[in-house]
Amino acid sequence: MPRVAALLDVMLLSDVSGVVDADTFERPIYAGNAIMTVKSSDPKKVVTVRGTAFDAAGEGGSASVETIDAPAGPFKSAFVEEKIVQSDRPELTSAKTIVSGGRALGSKEEFDRLMIPLADKLGAGIGASRAAVDAGYAPNDYQVGQTGKIVAPELYIAIGISGAIQHLAGMKDSKIIVAINKDEEAPIFQVADYGLVADLFNAVPELTEAV
Repeated sequence: MPRVAALLDVMLLSDVSGVVDADTFERPIYAGNAIMTVKSSDPKKVVTVRGTAFDAAGEGGSASVETIDAPAGPFKSAFVEEKIVQSDRPELTSAKTIVSGGRALGSKEEFDRLMIPLADKLGAGIGASRAAVDAGYAPNDYQVGQTGKIVAPELYIAIGISGAIQHLAGMKDSKIIVAINKDEEAPIFQVADYGLVADLFNAVPELTEAV
């Protein structure tokens, strides 16, 4: 999209989270800690949107849809292959419930032992903090945050996640946030609707059993 904007000689409005009017838009800055209002006088608008900030589009819109042929090439780059991760779990960006684990889980074995049974009972997608992904507890496509996936489920359960700014930027729009952490000073509790100060290794099995 930056290349499209450059070719049209207009400004790119990226990651828009709100539309004020035809020329005015809102977008998050500073990892979502502030909202900037941007007004563009460009005759054509090139906009990318934060999908989790808008309801799904309805039927019968007024925009036209046209099919065009792609140029023949040759190109500087070529498509080689597409690898799709197959899973019975809901895709993170569309899941209504997400259980997400952090570095406090300690290992991939403990991550799987505690997270998978709870996710199975809730029919939830599984997420992870960047620290957990970097430590090898979970694959990259589980990562939630500014450098991962932006999610806004109806229920987000953060387990052993301290709540770094980059993680909060990816999930703070969730409808209900539940945090389980033994550190009562953890930043995650500042955005949580419900917080449980407890040892996750005791609390998560008890929660799974109670569901």
